[in-house]
Amino acid sequence: MEQNGTQDTHEGMSPGYAAQVGDRLRKIRRQQGLSLQAVEAASDREFKASVLGAYERGERIISVLRLQRLARFYGVPVDQLLPRDIGPIPTLPRPAAGDHDANGNSGNPSERDGAGPVAIDLARLETLEAPEKDLISRYVGMIQLQRGDFNGRILTIRDEDIRALARLFERDADSMRERIEELGIRLQTAETF
Repeated sequence: MEQNGTQDTHEGMSPGYAAQVGDRLRKIRRQQGLSLQAVEAASDREFKASVLGAYERGERIISVLRLQRLARFYGVPVDQLLPRDIGPIPTLPRPAAGDHDANGNSGNPSERDGAGPVAIDLARLETLEAPEKDLISRYVGMIQLQRGDFNGRILTIRDEDIRALARLFERDADSMRERIEELGIRLQTAETF
């Protein structure tokens, strides 16, 4: 229903917010490599392409229940389908310029060996049977939440993530990289940021 030339957005939701929700829905769907028609087919027509398209364009308001079901279908937390709060984000202190090079590596050669992003095979991690699985899965899940990255296939983790994982397992970064390789969860190529 139109009121004063704008779409009726019931429950006080502005058209701008509906468009932001739609943008998030579209981003998550595309990250997973799905077309609108593929979602319709894979959901046994629970989410019809035309209706999902209207949600993504901000033309229709998605109910909380439908949003929850769509999040479950995509395999992401519900809050990832909502727009980000645009309030100020606290910043962490950066290392002093002399402590790291332009790539964020320290002057210690042992930390530079084998450095660089590591692409984790998320499907392999999910089926992994190793004592490290739960902790690595939780850490990777936190990175996905922080980045809003839910493509479900690959997650590239940075040097600092490797070092953090190494500390959790009481290892050094090089032996953590080796263990990731041994577990078979590392893809051989990782895209840089």
